Amino acid sequence: MDTPIVDQSYVVRYGTTRILGEFSARGLAPLPRGASVIVRGERGHEWGTVLSAASQQTRTYLGASDEHGRIIRLANDDDEANRDKAITFEKEAFAGCLAQIRERNLQMQLVDVEQVIGGERLVYYYFAEQRIDFRDLVKSLAKVFQTRIEMRQIGIRDEAKLLADYGDCGQPVCCNTFLREMPPVSMKMAKLQKATLDPSKISGRCGRLKCCLRYEYDTYEESRKELPPVGATVVTKQGTGKIVGQELLARKLMIAYEGQRHIMTDERDILTVVSTKSTKPSQPPADKRDGGEAGVAPDPQRREDRPRDNRPREDRPRDDRPRGDRPSRTEQSRPDGPRNEGSRPNSNPSPPDSPSDPA
Repeated sequence: MDTPIVDQSYVVRYGTTRILGEFSARGLAPLPRGASVIVRGERGHEWGTVLSAASQQTRTYLGASDEHGRIIRLANDDDEANRDKAITFEKEAFAGCLAQIRERNLQMQLVDVEQVIGGERLVYYYFAEQRIDFRDLVKSLAKVFQTRIEMRQIGIRDEAKLLADYGDCGQPVCCNTFLREMPPVSMKMAKLQKATLDPSKISGRCGRLKCCLRYEYDTYEESRKELPPVGATVVTKQGTGKIVGQELLARKLMIAYEGQRHIMTDERDILTVVSTKSTKPSQPPADKRDGGEAGVAPDPQRREDRPRDNRPREDRPRDDRPRGDRPSRTEQSRPDGPRNEGSRPNSNPSPPDSPSDPA
């Protein structure tokens, strides 16, 4: 019985950078997973591998609803032979471009080269820390290889995606298999999962933190929020103690009881949480906000709240007392009036023959 022919869309991985896309197959029998196919997309004819049938779930994962192109046919023996020739040509193109880069002394690192099936174009992938003017290089390469030249700048993680093979776990690196985007990874994620902080053990083939440190971070963060924090005081069947450590996946807590006893306790054995670790106040104390010093009450009548005398200076009442007999600004602002003169000796006494209050 002949296999029925149906119109179906498939998720296909294609290109040197292992791009994922949805391709339609019209007039072809159902394609199994792992089948080698020839697809036509935006860059021309390319070699691809079928991963699965397309569905709404795969479209959500790919983040696009439109199809990338068509599946032309299953790969045959002629396609296999052309692919081998393309690999040999790519090696020659890589060596030729590398020689011209050195001749022009360009500050760029050539990573890989890809030839689209049929020789429609050559795509060079390079890494550079600054902008490179390679217009003269492109003209020279197009003249030598008689094809269209395309230069693409990539990052250090994309370099590992092109060249890396296996990770420390023994599996093919994630960026070269299923990852579509390189998520940001921070040292905070490694600390929360209690991973070793040795850079040589938590760094991937690209020299950056491993992408897998992010896979379980959300689960750890959710467990951390549900459990009492480190520093909280809790009551259990053994007594009252302070939390000094957490085992997030096991949902257990290390509690220090009186007498320096440290016991690993299950979350269900905690009867109540007495208090959590104190946090820093979000606002400064009232005396600091009012401009006063710590431990000193603010001035009950601040300067900007006092009534302002708008009279001309010559019309204001004058204090004809000697300067030493006048109260200070602090004493003038006291609510109970100036301090008693007898309680504090005058630092600048007036002469004996000088009247204290002239008529």
